[in-house]
Amino acid sequence: MAPAAWHHSLRIRLLAGTLFWVVGTILVAGWGLGNLFRQHVEAQFHAELRTHLDHLTAQISLDAQGKAQLALPLSDPRFGRPYSGYYWQVDDAVQRGAAPRAPLRSRSLWDTALAVQADALVEGDVHLHPVAGPQNKRLSVVERMVRLDDSPDGKPHSLRLLVAADVALMAEPVSRFNIALWLALGVLGSGVVLAAIVQVSVGLSPLRAMRTALSKVREGETQRLEGDFPIEVMPLVEEFNTMLAHNAAVVERARTHAGNLAHALKTPLSVMANAAQTPKQHDPELARLVVEQIGQARRQVDYHLARAQAAAATRVPGAKTVLLPVVEGLVRVMQRIHAQRDIAIAVASCAPELAFRGETQDLHEMLGNLLDNACKWAGHRVEIRADNDGGTLTITLDDDGSGLDAQQRSAVIRRGVRADEQVPGSGLGLAIVDDLARLYGGRLELLDSPLGGLRAALRLPAVD
Repeated sequence: MAPAAWHHSLRIRLLAGTLFWVVGTILVAGWGLGNLFRQHVEAQFHAELRTHLDHLTAQISLDAQGKAQLALPLSDPRFGRPYSGYYWQVDDAVQRGAAPRAPLRSRSLWDTALAVQADALVEGDVHLHPVAGPQNKRLSVVERMVRLDDSPDGKPHSLRLLVAADVALMAEPVSRFNIALWLALGVLGSGVVLAAIVQVSVGLSPLRAMRTALSKVREGETQRLEGDFPIEVMPLVEEFNTMLAHNAAVVERARTHAGNLAHALKTPLSVMANAAQTPKQHDPELARLVVEQIGQARRQVDYHLARAQAAAATRVPGAKTVLLPVVEGLVRVMQRIHAQRDIAIAVASCAPELAFRGETQDLHEMLGNLLDNACKWAGHRVEIRADNDGGTLTITLDDDGSGLDAQQRSAVIRRGVRADEQVPGSGLGLAIVDDLARLYGGRLELLDSPLGGLRAALRLPAVD
């Protein structure tokens, strides 16, 4: 696959979209979970420092000389182990003008002291500060100012209490959690991507099955797509099978029109063949006869080639033909053509809004053939009616002629069959009407007419 055409692959597009969302979700989830865990550890870390500060506050007191002392050592053994990372310190803040006393501090500080910047503490408040501790470790310090009233000199003493812990003790569990978290999310993401690959492969398998079925159609092994396809794909399969059936019908129609053309040419060609055997000397009728029959043959060729082209063409989407103007135009033409027979052609009912969902020339051809046929066989009257019955345009043409029995009706629709050889024609008119109506999904029916003759009922798709 060419690099520039990757976006034409449905498989790659699905996998790329899945990979994008999986990676994005994992990154957001990893960041969110890691941040939540870090906040939780920080909260626990500072809560522990405050607990130690409360313990320190509870144990602090003044001795007989007014120096700070602990009634009992703090319970956490880390305060007694040098440089353990946990420290406490008590600063004397009473003697403002004198040199400060050495602070009281935990054994874990060994020979160092916490250098904490001066702070405007209100008694009882707890403040949090970052400071540098022993061995240049970064510490987090909580401090509180307390006032003791049991001084030997009777004056209240204020003490600054500090509890500190190495920040690394908080960062290490966060780091270990993040490593485990990203490892777990990586495994999860890999599993999701693998599942997506399998899902896309399985999901696209019906398309591979369709390709195999299409290959069978192309090779001529079957006439339609066969197979067990998912319901999501079945509409596409059904549409394709409908198209295949339509194409087969077009081919069959083309063959039928070729037969019609051959049948129409048979008679004039036979006449010309017989005429050609007539002695040429002193036969002035030969040239006229040949010209006449060739002209008729040409008309038939042009007529049926045009019909074949109309049958093979796909219907134009949205085509619409208003019915009444076509009917009135054909009535005027037929009145002129059959003027010598004094046939009354009446449009009994045809609403102006009635319209045929198809091409105008096809409607002209169907109605023209039916109306001409009715006029040929009518005694004195032909009636035309049209209505819209639930999306079907029904056009009926009645004549008061002799009519046809049931056997004759089915026969005259077949190509080349004529009810009466004495009446001019090729015997193709009704067959062409029926073929063209079926091309539009309609049909032609021959019935008994209330006028006593034949009723031709043409059913076509209507425009709502």
